[in-house]
Amino acid sequence: MFRSRAKEEKAPADKAAVTDSKQPRDPQAPKGRPTPKRSEAQSQRRSVANTPTTRKDAAKRQREERRQALDRQRQALAGGDERYLPARDKGPVRKFARDWVDSRFNVAEFFLPLAVVILVLSVVRVPAIQAVALWLWLVVIVLIVLDAAVSGIRLRKRLAERFPDQNRRGAVPYALMRSLQMRRLRLPKPQVKRGERP
Repeated sequence: MFRSRAKEEKAPADKAAVTDSKQPRDPQAPKGRPTPKRSEAQSQRRSVANTPTTRKDAAKRQREERRQALDRQRQALAGGDERYLPARDKGPVRKFARDWVDSRFNVAEFFLPLAVVILVLSVVRVPAIQAVALWLWLVVIVLIVLDAAVSGIRLRKRLAERFPDQNRRGAVPYALMRSLQMRRLRLPKPQVKRGERP
C-alpha cells in the first residue's frame, strides 16, 4: 500500500528529469533561463572584457571619452554640424536666429575696436580730445542699445512668423549675445554671408 504511493510520486519526477535533459543548457547560464544566443554571449563577454578593472582605468577611460566628446563638439562648432552642437545651440529656431544675426551688420560687433580707439583718445592729455572720447562712449552705448532693441523686435517678429508652433523661448537673447561678438570670433561659425536672407 505504501510502496505503490511512493512509486506514483517518483514516476512524475523521473519524467520531468527526462524532459529537462532533452533541452540543451549552458553550464554557465543561471538555472531557469534559456541559453543566450552566440551573438549575445559574445557581446556580453566583450562588454565584460572592456569594463575597467580598477578606478584608475575607469577614470582614464572617462577622461578619454570626455576628450573625444569635446573634440566632436569643437568640430561641430567650427562646421555647424547639428548632431554634436551643445544644447544651447541646437534646433532650427537657434539656427535661424544665428543666421539672422550673421546676415546683417550689428553696431555691437564693432564695440571692441571702437572701445580701443576711445580708450586711446581718453589717454591723450588734451582736454578737448578727452571730451570727444567721453561723447563717443555715450554715442556708442546709445547706438548699441537702440540697435539691440530694434533687432530684438524684428527677430521676435520673424521667429513668430517662421516658427509659430515651436518653442522660441530664449532665442532672442541668444541672438543678441551673438551680435555682441565680432563675426570672425562667433561660434558656431557663421554659415551665411552678410546680406544673404536666412
